[in-house]
Amino acid sequence: MLAVDRPNVFAVLFSLALHGAVLALASGYQFGYRIADKESPQSRIVFIQVQPPPQEDASMRGQELSPAIDSPSPTALGIAPITESTDRSPPAKEPATMAAPSAPTAEDWVFAGKYTNKNSKGYRYNWGQQVRSMMGTVVEGPDQGYVRFRIEIAPDGTLAKLETIWTTSAVAEQLARKAVNNMPPLPPTPTGKPLIFEKTISFTPFASDGPPSYKDDCLPDPPVFRNPFAWDGKSPQTVATPPKTEKLDPQAMEDCLRQLPRDSIEAEMARDKREMERWGWNK
Repeated sequence: MLAVDRPNVFAVLFSLALHGAVLALASGYQFGYRIADKESPQSRIVFIQVQPPPQEDASMRGQELSPAIDSPSPTALGIAPITESTDRSPPAKEPATMAAPSAPTAEDWVFAGKYTNKNSKGYRYNWGQQVRSMMGTVVEGPDQGYVRFRIEIAPDGTLAKLETIWTTSAVAEQLARKAVNNMPPLPPTPTGKPLIFEKTISFTPFASDGPPSYKDDCLPDPPVFRNPFAWDGKSPQTVATPPKTEKLDPQAMEDCLRQLPRDSIEAEMARDKREMERWGWNK
């Protein structure tokens, strides 16, 4: 039988007991920490019911907000109260108007009775101005518009024929025809032959027929463009020769230049305005 030393036995038992105590303490600390962690108030779920505040009586609220001293009304202080207008329509716009132009003077008709260039250009312009001056003031509205006539003036200056080509206003046509019938006697035509032309009368507050410019009247008219390859489908196909500009002989050019008047500033301004309207430069 193996003999065991008693002091060594006590040492072993003491060591085992010490380790067991340490292990028990460690196990107890971890267990207690976990329990405390599980039972901590941070991990609890709390339900809170939110209720709206009680509504105050409107009459009581008005009494609480009313001042202790009555304040004077805006009317008593001379301040006009601000009222909300229910009419939101834009303010009424005054219609545009344009007075009738002045009738051609006796001096203008003397010049027109002698000017033969460009199919009696001055005579045709004066005739239109005479008609428009007798039509009166035009007011913006449904009665405004244009009317285009085909006119024939006899050699003695009397009206031989008046035809309406088109019109955009029955009132404008009626006023223009009334003015033509009541026109004063006109001078004879410059060429001594019947004068046939077309004229548009503008009866609107936004357009007027300004005086013409005469400085280019002696230049030959450019030829009218025609498609040289046009074909009617029946005749033999040919390429048409473009027309050439005809030049005036020296005597005709001298007679034409002798008739040219001195252009006025108004004529130049009217010419520029017509060019701008034609090519859309004013848009």
